Amino acid sequence: MDMNRLSWASRRGMLELDLMFLPFLEKVYPTLELKDQMRYWKLLECEDQDLWNWLLNRETPGNPELQKIIDIIRKTRYLVRPDNG
Repeated sequence: MDMNRLSWASRRGMLELDLMFLPFLEKVYPTLELKDQMRYWKLLECEDQDLWNWLLNRETPGNPELQKIIDIIRKTRYLVRPDNG
């Protein structure tokens, strides 16, 4: 998978999503199994408002595959904060 293309797709219309996705992409995505990487690609096809609601646990995606990658992003977001290097 082309990381430049993936990085561009991870830049969203909401700054809040950028602040979650870009550090995740840099620090966690490379360590994921291929299936989880593919789930991330699929997740990026979703609308920003849906992504935001899922990440804040306001709603859940109907697709369990998307829920799995949402859970991974949520669990790792404190590991990828800028002040953690």
